[in-house]
Amino acid sequence: MLKYLCLASLLFVALSLKAAPVRDSVEISQEQAEKMVDSIRKAQKYETGVIKLPGGKAEIKIPAGFKFLNEEQSKYVLTKLWGNPEANAANTLGMIFPEKSDPFSDSSYAFIVEYEDIGYVKDGDAEKIDYDDMLKNLQKDEKEENAQRLKEGYPSIHLVGWAQTPFYDKKNKVLHWAKEIHFGDSDGTNTLNYQVRILGRHGILSLNAVCTMRELPLVKADIDKVLHMATFTEGNTYFDFDPKIDNVAAWTIGGLVAGKVLAKVGFFAIILKFLAAGWKFILLGFAALAGVVKRFFGRKKEAKQLEGDTEMTSTEEPPSTL
Repeated sequence: MLKYLCLASLLFVALSLKAAPVRDSVEISQEQAEKMVDSIRKAQKYETGVIKLPGGKAEIKIPAGFKFLNEEQSKYVLTKLWGNPEANAANTLGMIFPEKSDPFSDSSYAFIVEYEDIGYVKDGDAEKIDYDDMLKNLQKDEKEENAQRLKEGYPSIHLVGWAQTPFYDKKNKVLHWAKEIHFGDSDGTNTLNYQVRILGRHGILSLNAVCTMRELPLVKADIDKVLHMATFTEGNTYFDFDPKIDNVAAWTIGGLVAGKVLAKVGFFAIILKFLAAGWKFILLGFAALAGVVKRFFGRKKEAKQLEGDTEMTSTEEPPSTL
């Protein structure tokens, strides 16, 4: 009898062990990724108010509803978290985020702030530009440019159109426009590249946002505030230009807008992979966890979608973008 009781006990233990949930390596890795994201978020220090940009030529006034990440932290985001080559972040001075957003946020955007010491940009051509004709010419040039991109291992790029027709504020010397871009032959969401240029005595401040077209309403809702955040300091403004000693840029207003569709193709090639997967940014460039984090955030998004369904849901480039 004792033998049968022992056998029964062993069988019960075996069945209990088999029934107990076993955590797989993916689940454990996802928890590690979450902890790492949480750690990075806690380490990031944002600023508001008047920010003196490195170099002393410009400043940004960060109003309520926004926050600023400094140069060092922004370069970390661009290179280590979003996977950009360091050369692409060389001119970065900081990043502007909506108050409730951060580098890991979905369905949001961020403006990367850069300075380009290209000289004084003459704006005499601003009122003469036909941007419809410019768009047609840019689209005509795509075939040759894409052939070169494909040779270099990058996807083809199609400029779908203006997401925001170029506009130049002559009084404040601010130029802004947005392009809708489609990558390769994928059926994924198109990319939005919103660009702002503030003209100064010795060069331009660039504010560039890259996100999906789904975020266009968010960007448009905030763009008026963004356009007036950055200004040049006294002695460095557009109106301080001295033709006797200052350099004149090779670029005009039309040249800035008509520059190659994407100046830094490598960045967008990386972005493409995550847009295709339904995720906007390279989330962690750490080799050991990059794949895990991609799966983790992809699953989170799929879960949200399922929940919603159940409830009914260049050789020579102009100074520019990431």
